[in-house]
Amino acid sequence: MTLDLAIILPTLNERDNLAPLVERIEEALGESGWEVLVIDDNSSDGTAEEARRLARGDRRVRVIQRIGRRGLSSAAIEGFCATAAPYVAVMDADHQHDPALLVPMLHAVRSDGADIAVASRFADGASTSDWSDPERERLSGLANRLARKLTGVELTDPMSGYFLLRTETALSLVPKLSGIGFKILLDLLATSDKPLTVRDIPMNFAKRRTGESKLDRAIALDFLAGLYDKTFGRFIPTRFALFGTVGAMGVLVHIAILYLCLLAAGAQFAWSQGIATLGAMSFNFWLNNFLTYRDRRLKSAGEMFRGWLSFIAACSVGAFANVAIASTLFERGLHSLLAALVGIAIGSVWNYALSSRFVWGRY
Repeated sequence: MTLDLAIILPTLNERDNLAPLVERIEEALGESGWEVLVIDDNSSDGTAEEARRLARGDRRVRVIQRIGRRGLSSAAIEGFCATAAPYVAVMDADHQHDPALLVPMLHAVRSDGADIAVASRFADGASTSDWSDPERERLSGLANRLARKLTGVELTDPMSGYFLLRTETALSLVPKLSGIGFKILLDLLATSDKPLTVRDIPMNFAKRRTGESKLDRAIALDFLAGLYDKTFGRFIPTRFALFGTVGAMGVLVHIAILYLCLLAAGAQFAWSQGIATLGAMSFNFWLNNFLTYRDRRLKSAGEMFRGWLSFIAACSVGAFANVAIASTLFERGLHSLLAALVGIAIGSVWNYALSSRFVWGRY
């Protein structure tokens, strides 16, 4: 039978979920006409090896193990580009998404004129009774309202992670997608030059079968980063904007620590300035790791310590460049404020470049 549908499974530590999910997909779609693409972010539990084991006995299963690249959106994009199937679906591997919905979703796109079929948690007939996270459910409702304003598309669950569309539609949008964070559907809807016709398919959002959710409280910030990218990202890269925002917050932390040392501890200015600088750098490192580079987040104690040392070193180089350039410009007659701003801008770009490369990137 001709290949008709590719199901993309972005995975991170989903080893025990893969085999049962492939069985459920087969029950829903039959024995042929589909393939599963496991796009694994180098899971520590051996998910990629488990996918390879399945693939050795089942040609319908393929795996892409990504090294140095993370994030659900970018994984979905790689899946779009890796299949020859005319239709492609994205779903979670944790069994919260019911594979049986693939049948009506495919029918909606292939025969009913929809551009995208979305498995919705909030459409009439849907249920979230098994979703034991009221706080996240409220956040999803708020995010949905904001997303509808951004995309201009009326649907009940634009933040859904389970959807299906024509591969040619996805590929036509790929060059303009940001690939940031977890909400690839929002990215697709906001990127399309013309409003896409969306069909909601009610979904019973089930409990996760095994493991833990990979979405944490930073998902709200991640969503805001996606909104920023779609509105202002063409002018200032989103990650640099986040880095700069963290840096501005670090200035406030620096001032607070400085005056705390001066007033409360009675320390000399030089010592107070040094402690404040180290404190602000440490704060910036922690918040950048949590927010700006959350798709490359350092987690273990060893990674965090080495990353912190590298970040301190990178920012020290940037601070030296800042002072040197600003001083030179001032000596040549540029107004002190303008000289300082130029120094700050160059130091910030330098810090961002070094940090992206040597702290959260790859040598």
